[in-house]
Amino acid sequence: MHAAGAQLVPYKYDPGDLKANELEVRISHCGVCRSDIHLIDNDWGFSRYPFIPGHEIVGTVTAVGRGVRDRTAGERVGVGWQADSCGICEWCRQGDEHLCASSRPTCVGRNGGYAGSVRVNSRFAIPVPEALESENVAPLLCAGITVYSPLRNHGVRPASRVGVIGIGGLGHLGLQFAKAFGAEVTAFSTSKDKEAEALKMGADHFVNTRDTGALKKIAGSFDLLLSTVSADQDWQAYVNSLRPKGTLCMVGVPPSPIAVQAFSLVGQQRSISGSPTGSPRDLHEMLGVAARHGVKAITQRFPMAKANEALVKVKKNQVRYRAVLTN
Repeated sequence: MHAAGAQLVPYKYDPGDLKANELEVRISHCGVCRSDIHLIDNDWGFSRYPFIPGHEIVGTVTAVGRGVRDRTAGERVGVGWQADSCGICEWCRQGDEHLCASSRPTCVGRNGGYAGSVRVNSRFAIPVPEALESENVAPLLCAGITVYSPLRNHGVRPASRVGVIGIGGLGHLGLQFAKAFGAEVTAFSTSKDKEAEALKMGADHFVNTRDTGALKKIAGSFDLLLSTVSADQDWQAYVNSLRPKGTLCMVGVPPSPIAVQAFSLVGQQRSISGSPTGSPRDLHEMLGVAARHGVKAITQRFPMAKANEALVKVKKNQVRYRAVLTN
């Protein structure tokens, strides 16, 4: 990618000598995430061109830095949004590297996964369990951890009542993980035709959000609402749907500020929170849970050479549910 909004074109670069703490990974699969599109179009204002997008990477270790002790050549690994951190700040020391102020994303200021190979700090290359197929696991490395982390961090358990708002690339994984946690799960969607799929993926209930009366009927019902959508919603109605001490957690980013009545939070001790991706520790755990419970992304495959076609389809919401590029 040589300029904002341009077409991807073939690109070669010299990565230099392999650093002591690095791995080189030969890429077999890379998911197409909407974050890639935001970076390509410079929607967030910090893209630097030229660069190679891609941060949902699965591949095989082909070279190991002299200081690496925990990975070996030939091992299958996954790489997500993050490729490095400082390793010494309070967040890194407590295992929350994704909160490090010096965090280095996989394809911001460096080259990512729409490629033949990639280099990353070995701590951010996560072994992939044998039970998981590479194509289906690739989107877990960003979309999957984005929905897994808040479920874990908000203490979801079998007694919990969880709602997933938006059944798309993030939401269809949120349903599966919430079910793996043993929760009672409700899917919220504007698309009535997704009801059967949502129930198959783990939802116990389905709410058509175009039905304005439906949200009123479920007031005071949920311990956690996980919003995966990037469009404005009736946020007050969702806050009203929370039980006492319930949380509305944002992992999608709507364009407008979220406006709710403060008393609806104060009176029932409710909260609104946000969650990014997750740490290497969380990625290890998530992949283990996915392997044991059969959680996998529903994917559509594209050859790496057709990355532009995949991006167009993702932009137009023509992929159900995640696009994956293959070498």
